[in-house]
Amino acid sequence: MRTLVICEKPDAARRLAEALADTEPSTHRKHGLTYFEVTRKDERITICPALGHLYVVDSKDDSPRRIYPVWDFSWKPKYEVERGYERQRGWLRAIQELAGEAERFINSCDYDTEGSLIGYMILKYACGGADRKAGRMRFSTLTRSDLNQAYVNVTDKLDYELAQAGMCRHEIDWLYGVNLSRAITESAREYSNRYATISTGRVQGPTLRFIVEREVEVAIHVPVPYWTIEVTVAIDGVLTEAEYSKEKLETKAEAERVVNDVDKRSGLVEDIQERSVRIEPPNPFDLTTIQSEAYRHFRMSPSQTLRILERLYLEALISYPRTSSQRLPPSIGYREILEGLARNPEYKRLSADLLSQPTLRPREGKKFDPAHPAIYPTGQLPKRRLEPREGRVLDLVTKRFMATFAAAATRQSLKVTIRVGQEYLFYIHGSRLVHPGWTRYYEPYVKFAETVLPKIELGQEVTFKEVAARERFTTPPPRYNPSSLLREMEESEIGTKATRAEIIDILYKRGYVLGETMRPTPLANKVIEVLKKHCPKIVDVSFTRELEVLMSRIELGEEKREDVVIEAVEQLKPIIEQLKTNEGEVGRDLSEAIREMRLQNISLKVPCPSCGLQLRIIRSKKTKKRFIGCSGAWVSGCRFSLPLPQFGTIKLLDRYCGRCGFQLVKTVGSRGRPLISCPKCYVEGFKRKP
Repeated sequence: MRTLVICEKPDAARRLAEALADTEPSTHRKHGLTYFEVTRKDERITICPALGHLYVVDSKDDSPRRIYPVWDFSWKPKYEVERGYERQRGWLRAIQELAGEAERFINSCDYDTEGSLIGYMILKYACGGADRKAGRMRFSTLTRSDLNQAYVNVTDKLDYELAQAGMCRHEIDWLYGVNLSRAITESAREYSNRYATISTGRVQGPTLRFIVEREVEVAIHVPVPYWTIEVTVAIDGVLTEAEYSKEKLETKAEAERVVNDVDKRSGLVEDIQERSVRIEPPNPFDLTTIQSEAYRHFRMSPSQTLRILERLYLEALISYPRTSSQRLPPSIGYREILEGLARNPEYKRLSADLLSQPTLRPREGKKFDPAHPAIYPTGQLPKRRLEPREGRVLDLVTKRFMATFAAAATRQSLKVTIRVGQEYLFYIHGSRLVHPGWTRYYEPYVKFAETVLPKIELGQEVTFKEVAARERFTTPPPRYNPSSLLREMEESEIGTKATRAEIIDILYKRGYVLGETMRPTPLANKVIEVLKKHCPKIVDVSFTRELEVLMSRIELGEEKREDVVIEAVEQLKPIIEQLKTNEGEVGRDLSEAIREMRLQNISLKVPCPSCGLQLRIIRSKKTKKRFIGCSGAWVSGCRFSLPLPQFGTIKLLDRYCGRCGFQLVKTVGSRGRPLISCPKCYVEGFKRKP
């Protein structure tokens, strides 16, 4: 029998070939596509990578890209729709020819909606309707044992519900993204006769609204003053900090009264409370949790973390990362994984301690994913030297896995109450880790502050050495960062575990947000203002959540894909009609925001040293070269100018030269590291980095 197996990526295809082969797998190349052939007993298996999505949604006809609304769509080969994918024509041709020789077909792409959809489309279109007789492999790691077991237990049919749910999500996202993005982009272009890509979508709109509305909260926040009491006491000659029983005092007069009444006086220890606190181990990692932890410890964005996790998965070092589960079933083989980890000197002692336990039972969370368990290490050693960031993420996954099997930690806390006179109470807090438990497995990713107090007894006299009132102000809510925005999206149930990081990246690429603490640009503010005014549903979290629920019900077989798409279109049609009716107003508002953005991108914050007017990045109409010039050239005839690099993308930084104070410029080329330089120092002969 000849079997054709479709994998999602080349590395996965190679690992599957090595796992299934009775002898060394052979590598072949056809029309630019590399595939593998193996012999397994009496079976000849061809293993072919899909290299991601080979089919995408597009308009049914070839109407211009500016036309909207568009309601008729179809699935087409990706090379026909998007630029830069011409090689896929040869890949599809190769798959078609290989399918003609096969009798049996298997989808071995990642077991999730995207993997199910990728395999289904290839089997349906490239393999001449082979989806009707194809089977499905299911696995969570690319280890030899898991792949062999998955091949032995291949199902006799595809997971149609997952594939249909994936189709529905792509179709609805395309309908919303194309129509809404074209509507606002073309409105601005018609008004200003200048093109600028402006996008929004079913998930992108509500996500951007989170950022814009948080910025409004920050802007309208009025700092309210309050006072705190800072205290240092002496206990048997040892200085220790204490806190007043009232955390905040509303008036300065009240704070000063406390200081005057307590400073340099003595108090008595009135009460001592000591208790032990049990701290349970952490839950295993799901995708969102590890993205948050990687951001907290390594400052990696969610998309960077996901890319690294995918590389580690393809090298069989961790399990499948796109999971929402916080559970580790016994079937993954706890002891086998720990024995594998013990081969690494760094984990040998910790693994041995866990293996000495009579039973291994991980602490698990509430979140469950029927497709995959929580993220865990496979126990295999890397076959290459990992990059530093890859090593850090793998270490994080490994130590989190081990920590879930360890005992709870015990922390002892001490609260001492000191009374001064009849009116004032102060507290001293101490704490220490009595039993480290799981924390020693999760170091250095967990730390508890320890405060060791001197010996204190009831009735002991305490001297107040320093007492001061400090004026403070209330602060606004913190701006979102990529990690907190990811959590907000998950809690609001918009997007999926696989797409949320990509949405955040798009907000940066579109110029909607700036900085690690995400600040919306004028364009973002205007886009949300326009959408809230003319089509508020698009930025309504509850509306997006309802569509997510409908699509998830397709996976369970409770809804039909066609019905959900029709309902989504019926919801979208009046929204697009409203935007079409108000095209002029929408275009005017967005064009003003685009113009303001462009001015911000080319206007320097330092004034012209010659005349004091504004400096800008200018491109000569005659020579086509760019340079820094003075806006006063057309007013006062100022001729001040500075040269700029002519290749690469220029970005003005909010940083200034330590030598001359001029604004720094970053140049990003297609190759090499970004160059940060001072144009003024460069001209004056200081050609080193500022």
